[in-house]
Amino acid sequence: MSFYFAQAGNNVGIYASTVDEAIRWTDQVWAKISDTDMWLNIMFSSIRILIIFIITRIVIKVVSRVIDRSMARKQEGKIRVNPRRFVTIGELLKNATSITCNFIMILLLLSEINVQVGPLLASAGVLGLAIGFGAQGLVKDVITGFFIILEDQFAVGDVIQTGTFKGTVEVIGLRTTKLVSWQGEVHIIPNGTIASVTNYSMSNSLAVVDIPMKADLTLDESVHLVKQSLAGIEERDLNIVKVPDVLGIQSMSTSDYVIRVVAECMPNSRSSVERQIQGDVKKILEYHERSKLAALEQAAAMDNDEGDGAGGA
Repeated sequence: MSFYFAQAGNNVGIYASTVDEAIRWTDQVWAKISDTDMWLNIMFSSIRILIIFIITRIVIKVVSRVIDRSMARKQEGKIRVNPRRFVTIGELLKNATSITCNFIMILLLLSEINVQVGPLLASAGVLGLAIGFGAQGLVKDVITGFFIILEDQFAVGDVIQTGTFKGTVEVIGLRTTKLVSWQGEVHIIPNGTIASVTNYSMSNSLAVVDIPMKADLTLDESVHLVKQSLAGIEERDLNIVKVPDVLGIQSMSTSDYVIRVVAECMPNSRSSVERQIQGDVKKILEYHERSKLAALEQAAAMDNDEGDGAGGA
């Protein structure tokens, strides 16, 4: 009987200690909740975090606008430059500004929540050094991309060819360049693999058209017809800078000869200008052929009429 009373006493003691612990935990929680200083610190930290975020966004917007205005003033200057280069450089500067400001903002936010930033920066430096040794190809891509932009080798919107890839430059990054071919294929090329570039957009193109002529046409007639077909072509096709030149005979055989026409045109418009010249010359030759046939038919009809009249007399 005394054993049961002792066991009951022990259970009561355990329950009492558990209740005391629960009361102490509740008191601690309530003390934390009712701690005015803690809530003031949280409120001020939240306000500082919000202010840091807003200031970062404002700085990015202001710097981006300053970059846009600076690029616009450069384009309106007296020195003739490629405007697409300023677009490329402007986008690169804005991206660098955004990355830098966001990185600084993250460091400030971590310091606001009592995270030690120093060890993180040291670890990031060691990690960056290790990555630099292990990612030599990436470093080569970045350095090559920097010099592509600095030396203005090509810009966004240019038509270039590097290796077997040809297309319009859509994006120039520090690591890769994106080309879109005329068939819509997208080529993403690491900058480190770009050894040589042919840029078709840096200067005017030269359209060269070889026009075959029949041997029954004299050279003067052929040149006259070609020049007649090219009259006013610079108004029909605005890509043509000046009136095309008829150079003369390029090659000849016993049955025909070839007349060469050259025309200076805007960059990347050579193919369309050549088609325009060929179409205009084709139309004038067809018109000349029809006129010649009509004249022959009319002459033959007049001969028939004269022959019939003579026979009737």
